[in-house]
Parts: sequence; C-alpha cells; structure tokens
Amino acid sequence: MSLLPDLINLNLSDSTEKVIAEYIWIGGSGMDLRSKARTLPGPVSDPSKLPKWNYDGSSTGQAPGEDSEVILYPQAIFKDPFRRGNNILVICDAYTPAGVPIPTNKRAAAAKIFSHPDVVAEVPWYGIEQEYTLLQKDVKWPLGWPVGGYPGPQGPYYCAAGADKAFGRDIVDSHYKACLYAGINISGINGEVMPGQWEFQVGPSVGISAGDELWAARYILERITEIAGVVLSFDPKPIQVTYFP
Repeated sequence: MSLLPDLINLNLSDSTEKVIAEYIWIGGSGMDLRSKARTLPGPVSDPSKLPKWNYDGSSTGQAPGEDSEVILYPQAIFKDPFRRGNNILVICDAYTPAGVPIPTNKRAAAAKIFSHPDVVAEVPWYGIEQEYTLLQKDVKWPLGWPVGGYPGPQGPYYCAAGADKAFGRDIVDSHYKACLYAGINISGINGEVMPGQWEFQVGPSVGISAGDELWAARYILERITEIAGVVLSFDPKPIQVTYFP
C-alpha cells in the first residue's frame, strides 16, 4: 500500500489528461479565504474557458439560508504548487444567480475601473507589501515568543539570521518558492521587527492583476501554514501588548 505522501505526490499526467482546479474566493469577513476543487477534462490556461461554479453562501456569511446560492466567476489562473503538473489554482469573484456582485465582491468594481481605456493607457504598476505573523497553533502566540510572555526589545529581529532571532524561515522560504512556481510576481521577503513576523512583496504588477496575485499568494501561505501546523495572521497587531520591555 502506498504511503500518504506517495498518493499526495501522484503525477496525474501519467494516467489521465484530467486536471484538478482549485477554485478560490474571499469569504464573508473580507479576509478569510475559501476554496474547493473540481475535475476538468484537460488543461486550461484561459480563465474565460473555465466553467462557473456555485457554493453555499449561507455557510460563509455571504447569503441568507433561504436563498444561499452564490456563483463563482473564474478570473485568474495560477499553477498549483501543491498538486503540481497541469493542475491549477483559480482566483474567483462571487455573484448572485442573477449576475449581481455580492457585497463582499470588491473585485467587480475594481475591474470596471482598471478596464477603462483611460486607465489601461496609463499601464498602472503596483507593488504591494504584505506583513504577517506566524502563531503557535494551540496558544495563538507568535513563534519565538515565550508562551504567556514577551520577547526582548525590537532591534535584533529585523532581517536577521539565527535560531534566536528568525522564527519560521522554513515556512517563509517554502512560500517564496511556491509563489514563484505558481507564476506570482513575488519580488522579495524579509523578517520584520517582531519575532515571528515576516513580510513578502508582490509586484510590480499591472492593474487588477496585482490584487489577484496578492490573494493567490495569501492563499498559498494559508495552505503552507496549514501543512506546518502554524496559525497565520494578517492582523497588523495580532497581540494586544500591555507591556513590552
């Protein structure tokens, strides 16, 4: 019998032309990420060629229980660094069955702006910094912090190296490489001033693709921290510190 890692790493192209597409969307909080997978008959590189899909919006805080269907519109495709091969990650936005963007779908309004001829002619470039904190799963306390206590003063941790100064680098580097594999224009990473806090940068990217790439990078980071058994926080101040030496 194959071990679980053997099955996870199966190369589907050896036995079938079918591929797996992971449809990703933003949940009801505006920051949580949701996803589910479907089988496609073959490789797809154009999001307009992908089928729309649906989900139960009452389970994500995006629709009432008596009218819960929400429709996913595929908008951007990235290579899947987890399943690899021809499998893909698909960034979607969400609509009612009548085709109206739901309230948490901010992408639809942005797409109208970025597709305006005057904006297209400007070729707007964006570079986005994303800070995040890695938390110990069972106690929701940053990596590198003593449980229930606080680290030393800031200074040694920013862009640092060393087991007593840089915490979670294996996750950070895994994310960096996974984003490059996926086709995300990730331009760098660095340790931040607080132990357990890191940053990555996306861009320069043109127009709405900057947002699509950022959300794809966030999703990949959520998946990597899931594998590592670490909690991810995008909160700029995840710990309410009353005393910091």
